[in-house]
Amino acid sequence: MDLIESYRDELRLVRKFWTGLGICLIVLALLILPWLRQDYLVHIATVVFIYAIGVQGQNILIGYTGQLSLGQAGFLAIGAYTFGHASAQGVPPSIGLLAAGVMAGIFGLIVGFPSLRLKGPYLAIATLGFGIAIYQILVNFEVISGGRMGLTVKKLPALFGLTQEATFYYIILLLLLIFTLISYNLVSSYVGRAFIAIRDNDIAAEAMGVNLARYKLLSFAISSFYLGVQGALYALLIGYLEPNLFTFMETVTIFVAVIIGGLASVGGSIMGAAFVILMPQVFINMRELVSVTFGVTILIILIFEPHGIAGRWLKIRLFFRNWPFR
Repeated sequence: MDLIESYRDELRLVRKFWTGLGICLIVLALLILPWLRQDYLVHIATVVFIYAIGVQGQNILIGYTGQLSLGQAGFLAIGAYTFGHASAQGVPPSIGLLAAGVMAGIFGLIVGFPSLRLKGPYLAIATLGFGIAIYQILVNFEVISGGRMGLTVKKLPALFGLTQEATFYYIILLLLLIFTLISYNLVSSYVGRAFIAIRDNDIAAEAMGVNLARYKLLSFAISSFYLGVQGALYALLIGYLEPNLFTFMETVTIFVAVIIGGLASVGGSIMGAAFVILMPQVFINMRELVSVTFGVTILIILIFEPHGIAGRWLKIRLFFRNWPFR
């Protein structure tokens, strides 16, 4: 009985009172933010929330399952254009959002088949080819991309007496909380443990009864679903789509967020998303330094803190928890 209780305690999202209190204060601060009449901060926070959803999906694939993918831009484009065309046909946003995630998930399932044979850089090259292929399709088929005029996406109306920006902000915040809870429960479940076993040693995992084909494909499908939702939400945010929004730089941005935030960390995914969105705002007058900062930061992370920002935050918490006896 004690073992069962310990296992349940291990799976709890919030184990300590102060951790729960800190989370509640952060959520409360985020709920208050739109009332401060700081439209710029609300916009930046909204973009961070949108990217955090997609980065969580990529962390499930790269951090937890150990499958290296560079096709993120392709899945973003699939989700965004699926939502855009659904919106043009009068489909409700909620259904369009689900359709965007499902469509990206289906393509993720297809792209995941090479993972059954390929590993490491070979798998990365295969997925990179997929992302480039999607971009070329959008550029050359105006029926899909909308041509030179692009594709216009109708934005959400204002609700509950709030401004349009505040309404969208609260919806994205709610979705981020939902996806974060799903991610925490997923990585703590049998499925998540199977992902980790595949990452650590796929041969040993298969010997222990883990179906490699099933869980690798499932990991690709889930991560692509997250990216499809991110693409749809991004389309809602900007209200306009064109192929140049989904170049290889989007793949780099999401990949950098995963590495810097922390591999195999749901909280690190949110931190990484905040980093890649806030850093260009810091160097807003020196855009050329953004890529340099990303590269230098990745080197520092890989050399001194392989677990990313989340790993450093955990070490700080442990230090103060044991202070002054350490």
